[in-house]
Amino acid sequence: MTATPAITSTTSNASTTSALNNSLASLASNAQSFLTLLTTQLKNQDPTSPLDTNQFTAQLTQMTGVEQQLLSNQLLQQLVNQSSGSGVTGAVGLIGQSVTASGSTATLQDGSATWQYTLGGTAANATVQITDGSGNLVYSGAAPSGSGAQSFTWNGQNTQGQQQTDGGTYTATFSAATSTGASVPVSNAVSGTATAVEQVNGQTMVTIGGVQVPLSSVTAVTEAGT
Repeated sequence: MTATPAITSTTSNASTTSALNNSLASLASNAQSFLTLLTTQLKNQDPTSPLDTNQFTAQLTQMTGVEQQLLSNQLLQQLVNQSSGSGVTGAVGLIGQSVTASGSTATLQDGSATWQYTLGGTAANATVQITDGSGNLVYSGAAPSGSGAQSFTWNGQNTQGQQQTDGGTYTATFSAATSTGASVPVSNAVSGTATAVEQVNGQTMVTIGGVQVPLSSVTAVTEAGT
């Protein structure tokens, strides 16, 4: 029995939405306070010296600015809510298709970086070398072996165990060999049938052969079986 491809969306825009909501509540509170103060001022003004027309106009202009900011925040929040699932919706058509994703560079985020690669045969062992943006070797060690699509996640620590700073771009070079020492071809790409689409930490991910890759790394899509 063939499993049904999974389509899930775990939106990570909570912090952005929360910030917008807090800003919206603050502006709404300021607007209410302004109306209260203005009404009180009008009620208690000196009849012999009423509020200057220019000053009153300036206050109304400020109030209009607050109202416009409230509207802008509401529209911005609508855009955030609408965009949270747009990437998933646009990528649904990849499910069931033969997809190829490539890329040997990755950005260190939240203390880790992940690469995907494909072994062109059965490897008894595999290794990875990671270099920084200047080409300096930062880390080398074992990588997942076996055959087919693989995924390697680096914990962001160099060979001496020092944690590297988030935001840096790193390049991974993989090599593999059989049990007899023969070299196994390695491609910094994953090819296979897309089985799922998911939004992870605000990024649309496509599952290819059991490995998740960013939608932005997809380089080719062909009809399955061709």
